[in-house]
Amino acid sequence: MPSRTRSALVGALALMALTAAPAPATAAPLPVPLDYTALGDSYSAGSFVRPWATDDGCGRSASSYPRQSARRLNLHLTDVTCSAAEVRAGVLEPQTELTGPPSVPPRSGWAPRPAQIKAVTAATDLVTLGIGGNSVGFVEIVKRCIEQGMAAFGIGSPCSTHYTRGPGAAPLNRRFTALEADFTTTLKEIRARAPRAKVAVVGYPAVVADRAGCSFGSWRQLGTVTKGDMSFLDGLERRVNAVLRSQAERAGAVYVDTYASSTGHGVCAGADQRWMYGIKDDLTGPGTQSDPPSGLCRMVPGDGEACTVLHPNLRGATHQADLVTRALTGLGAAGR
Repeated sequence: MPSRTRSALVGALALMALTAAPAPATAAPLPVPLDYTALGDSYSAGSFVRPWATDDGCGRSASSYPRQSARRLNLHLTDVTCSAAEVRAGVLEPQTELTGPPSVPPRSGWAPRPAQIKAVTAATDLVTLGIGGNSVGFVEIVKRCIEQGMAAFGIGSPCSTHYTRGPGAAPLNRRFTALEADFTTTLKEIRARAPRAKVAVVGYPAVVADRAGCSFGSWRQLGTVTKGDMSFLDGLERRVNAVLRSQAERAGAVYVDTYASSTGHGVCAGADQRWMYGIKDDLTGPGTQSDPPSGLCRMVPGDGEACTVLHPNLRGATHQADLVTRALTGLGAAGR
């Protein structure tokens, strides 16, 4: 066959193949992740669960429930949770008290954190809010219970007496009144800033729902808090959760109950069942990150790795994430 004829035939066959071939399929657009903003205190930040951020004194963990939930549901996360945050001084207003980890701040101190509420915008689709314990002074109360229990040699319920019938009763009641008012303001502010956002209020997991298994003087548990005062601390936590639940229901938000399913896994449970750190305990989470103790922590007896002061450990953070993920899925976070 002459070369000119052969070239013409090849060109014709190539043109036929091109015109007969189906057009390439158009790729389906990837779903746009929903915008999720997490507000809250150390229980939401996942403090003392490795690895945590070290740049601002908030101690946000890569294994906190906001981080785990966002990864599971492919959400775009804005995480402004912070250790020591209160509803007023933290969410509604800037936060100047920062406790880490790291528990030892830089020489210049930690810079104040802006009010968390500013992270909620008209573009926000989902909000979680887990806060309230610091507003009623839970850490201060635990510290007093430790001191009074030590002075009482573990006998009686001196801390309960102080806060229910003694001079601490009226101030504690005032703090609860302020918590209710500030929480109402917070939920209204979220609604004003993000009218279409769906909101989940996250309660606190059980710390000491069952005192069986706790030993006086064990700093991996409650230190020198008397057994008689443990029920008071549990009641205090349940009282905070009751406020959070009622406020959520009143505002049309979802309440995430992390307490009921964690009652057998508090600080008094066996080591393999505990979802909660004690006063001074060994750190959990991947890696070898540590928290050099503060001066106050060095005064606490016991051989625990860090002063973890009753926060969820890795198991506890994952339990929170399981429940929050389920709640966010119910709010429409999946399949979008």
